[in-house]
Amino acid sequence: MLSMKKFFCLTAALLTGIFVMAQGTRLSKATPEQMGMSSERLSKIDDVINKAIKDTIVPGAVVCVVREDKVVFLKAYGNKAVYPKVEKMTENTVFDLASCSKCVGTTLSFMQLIESGQVRLIDRVDMYIPGFEPYVGEDGKKVPIRVIDLLTHTSGLPAYVNPYQVEQEYGTADPETAIKWISHCNRINRPGSGYIYSCLNFVTLQNILQNVTGMKLCDYAQQNVFDRLGLRYTTYNPKAQNKKEILKLVAPTEKQPDGTCLLGEVHDPLARVCNKGNSGNAGVFSNAEDLAVICAAILNGGEYGGMRILGPLTVKAMRTVPDEVKRFGRTLGWDNDVHFYTAGDLFSEEAFGHTGYTGPSIVMDPQTKTAVIILSNRVHPYDTGNFARQRATVASIVAGAITQPCLSK
Repeated sequence: MLSMKKFFCLTAALLTGIFVMAQGTRLSKATPEQMGMSSERLSKIDDVINKAIKDTIVPGAVVCVVREDKVVFLKAYGNKAVYPKVEKMTENTVFDLASCSKCVGTTLSFMQLIESGQVRLIDRVDMYIPGFEPYVGEDGKKVPIRVIDLLTHTSGLPAYVNPYQVEQEYGTADPETAIKWISHCNRINRPGSGYIYSCLNFVTLQNILQNVTGMKLCDYAQQNVFDRLGLRYTTYNPKAQNKKEILKLVAPTEKQPDGTCLLGEVHDPLARVCNKGNSGNAGVFSNAEDLAVICAAILNGGEYGGMRILGPLTVKAMRTVPDEVKRFGRTLGWDNDVHFYTAGDLFSEEAFGHTGYTGPSIVMDPQTKTAVIILSNRVHPYDTGNFARQRATVASIVAGAITQPCLSK
C-alpha cells in the first residue's frame, strides 16, 4: 500500500498535471537584460518586420525570442487578415505551420518510436510499408530506401506530387492512393547519394508511424507531444475538429477561387486534398507561446516543466547531421544548413531549424540556448511575398543581441 505521504504526493502531481492541461503551459517572461541580452538591439526587429509589412511581403507577423526557458521578446505586428476584412495581429494568433509541421509534429513523434525501439534508423521502409519499391540502378541493382534516408531528405524520392496527379493515376486522391503513388513513383537518385527536399519523405514517415502505432499521426502527436507538454493551441485540423477556441485565433491563408480564404484548413494541397489535414509534411497549427515551450523542451534535452517528450541523447541525435550525409546538412528531420536563409549570419554552427511555405520559421542554437520563432501568413491573401531574407535578418539581430553566455553554464 502507498504511504499517506506518497499518496498526497501522487495526488498533488496529478492535480498539477490537470491544472497545466486546463490552463496551458507557457514559458515565464523575463527582460532581455535578465537573460544576458540587449533590449535595445532586439528592438531593431521592429524595423525589419514593419518594412516587410509596408512592402506587402506579409500582412503581419509574430516574433518570439526564447533564451534558455524564458521568453525575452514577444511582439505582434500588422494584421492577421486583410481580406475580406482587416483584423489586427495579436500575440496569440494561431498559424498554419506548413513544413514546420515536419519538425514539431512528425519528427518529434517519430523520434519517440526510435528511442522506444519500435523503429531503427537503418530499417528499410518496406519493412513497414509492404511493396514500397527500392531504387534500381542502371546495373539493375536494387538499393532499399531506409528510415534515415527519409528523415535527411536523401531518399531520392521526388519533391512533391500534386493530388490531381494522384487522382488521375488512381481514380481518387486520398491517404491510401497518396502512399500508393509514393511507393511506386520514380526514384530520382540512389538513396544517400543526393539531396532532394521532399514532402513525400514525410508522408512516408507518417505512414510508417501509423502502421507501427495503429494511430493516426495527428492523434499520436496530439497525445504524446502536444498534450504531454500542456500546449493549448497546437493541433491538426482545427476546422474539421471544430476547435472553436483555436479557430477564432487562426490567421487565414490564401484566397480561393470561390472568394473565401482557407481558415483552419492546411494550405498545402497534398496535405489538404489527399491526406485530409492529417499529413506528415504539413498540417500543424500553433502559436508563438506554444512553440516557445517546444523549443525550450528541445534546448533542455527533451523536457520542460517536468514533462518529457524525448530523452537527452535522442535530442542530441536529432539535431546532429549523420556522418554519411554531412555534405547535405540535414539532421534528423531538421536543417543544420540554415544560416543562409533562416538562422542568419551569427548563430553557432550547432544551430538548426526549419521553415514553412506559408511563412513561419523556427531556429534554435543549443550553444547559446536561444530560439527564434517567426510566424507569418505570407500567402494571405495571395501567394506572392518572399519572406526569406527578413527571417534570416531577424535571426542575426537576435544573435547580435546576446551579450552574456548562458546563465545555466
